[in-house]
Amino acid sequence: MMINLFKLNKTLCLLVLVGAFGFSSAQTKKLSAQFAESEMKRFPEAWQFDHGKRLYFGYTQGLGGMAMLKMWKQTNEQKYFDYVEKWADTIINDQGEIHMYKVESYNIDYINSGKVLFPLFEKTGKQKYKLAIERLMKQLEHHPRTHEGVYWHKLIYPHQIWLDGLYMGDPFVAAYGKFVGDDTYYDDVINQFIVTAKHTYDKKTGLYYHGWDESKNQRWANKQTGQSPNFWGRSNGWWFMALVDVLDFIPESYPKRDSLLQIINDLAETLPRYQDSDGLWSQVLDQPGRERNYQEASVSSMFMYSYAKAVNKGYIDKKYRAVAEKTLAGIQKKLLKTESDGTLTLIQCNAVSGLGGNPYRDGSYDYYVGERVRENDGKATGPFIMGLLELGK
Repeated sequence: MMINLFKLNKTLCLLVLVGAFGFSSAQTKKLSAQFAESEMKRFPEAWQFDHGKRLYFGYTQGLGGMAMLKMWKQTNEQKYFDYVEKWADTIINDQGEIHMYKVESYNIDYINSGKVLFPLFEKTGKQKYKLAIERLMKQLEHHPRTHEGVYWHKLIYPHQIWLDGLYMGDPFVAAYGKFVGDDTYYDDVINQFIVTAKHTYDKKTGLYYHGWDESKNQRWANKQTGQSPNFWGRSNGWWFMALVDVLDFIPESYPKRDSLLQIINDLAETLPRYQDSDGLWSQVLDQPGRERNYQEASVSSMFMYSYAKAVNKGYIDKKYRAVAEKTLAGIQKKLLKTESDGTLTLIQCNAVSGLGGNPYRDGSYDYYVGERVRENDGKATGPFIMGLLELGK
């Protein structure tokens, strides 16, 4: 039987082209999609995000949820939206009641996951999401505050402002103000940032202390200033992200909005002084290279996101995009690894750090560098995805 060489060659060419096209598609998939898909493979249900063991309205699940909703908005791929909506739909009943949510604890961390409810309600129209938003806002109406009007971090941490709390609560409040068309919420939010900056800012370093105790009774609190003793990297990351996120909702011409822009610009100028040659930042921010200190993934990812978004929004000079790009290069070089199944893993993530409590956390250098380190912590992976999106990667 004669072989038609022309047809054979044509077929072989087509196979080569198809193979090349398939390889090219895999190779050109954006890093944000590669990493988001890695997270979804690791944690098939959104409640499992950040190594979750039970269905829970946790702040880290909310952070991951926001990252996936941003993926959905940028790619228009429904799987990202469904990932978040399935979790919210499961955890919130028709009366807007939230599984395991305890208002009496007055825990500002609960509020963070409420941010996902605005886009979920807008997309689905499910009234239970609106009812849950109102339920969370009701907590904040009665949430204890300092004398100058800043939310306590939790009821069990009286008189205390933590930088973390500004991220957990205030972008939600600003979003609510836009949601209901009430400018007074913007006034509240701006005041909370100004007051927090006044009490946590350090003029010598240009950095912000993790916490401030209005009563000055905590063992970790400086008896003259009430400030905690060190500059924890991730707390400054929460602070930077809170500032750039809250401006999504406050109108450009709004009074005192410029005061937040000034804080952002001062941070943008200051932080590169503490960025190491790899482009990364450390667990204790002002002491890179000190024994036991380490390049930490969450602060690096948070700063990458904040710089990139602030540039994209026009809050800071375009030159600062290079800072975010340098951070990404450092993460790819030092903190990102590929597993045998092709998934991507982010290493050197501080699992948790805080102040006070039992056992007591004194905010010392040894405390911060001695806290647990793990892989793929959601406080790092969520901002990493969001930072990649802002960089167009």
